[in-house]
Amino acid sequence: MAVVTMGGAYAVLAYVAQDAVATYGWLTSAEMLTGLGLAETTPGPLILVLQFVGFLAGFRDGGVPGALAGALITLWVTFAPCFAFVFLGAPWIEKMQGSRLLAGGLAAVTAAVVGVIANLALWFALHVIFTAQETVKMGPLTVDLPVPASIDPAAAALSLLAAIALFRLQLGVFGTLAFASACGVALRLI
Repeated sequence: MAVVTMGGAYAVLAYVAQDAVATYGWLTSAEMLTGLGLAETTPGPLILVLQFVGFLAGFRDGGVPGALAGALITLWVTFAPCFAFVFLGAPWIEKMQGSRLLAGGLAAVTAAVVGVIANLALWFALHVIFTAQETVKMGPLTVDLPVPASIDPAAAALSLLAAIALFRLQLGVFGTLAFASACGVALRLI
């Protein structure tokens, strides 16, 4: 999946989340959220999430041997194309640096990546704040909408508090993360 996307880890993660859950059913939404949450705690979230998806998908069909095979295949298809692109493309990189056409194309890709990251943020919000979703078909499009009665008040309140801490109080990412983590732990212990 990473081979056919551009824009960095978050662009790939949105694509992986959609395909692993909705298209192929390798993981549940809750498992994907767990994998994405786990990945955010470490550098290199893409590799960790891809390994998580490959391992669980393999485990579903083949137990531990399937999980190990899934993890190894995931490792191979994550890194082999990258090395091939670097080794095969390196001689031409210097020649293309001054190209206005290439710069324009990369600017368009950057704009598209912002949309993909927004899509991932909305997917997170939909599956964290609401415990149930319904899929609505709108012509050629399908849209997941929240079931309003399934709102998780604690998750909604914590999300709102985190947004206020981050944007209004400008607490910063680490301060907001520490605050939200402490509140989440306190809510679960109550």
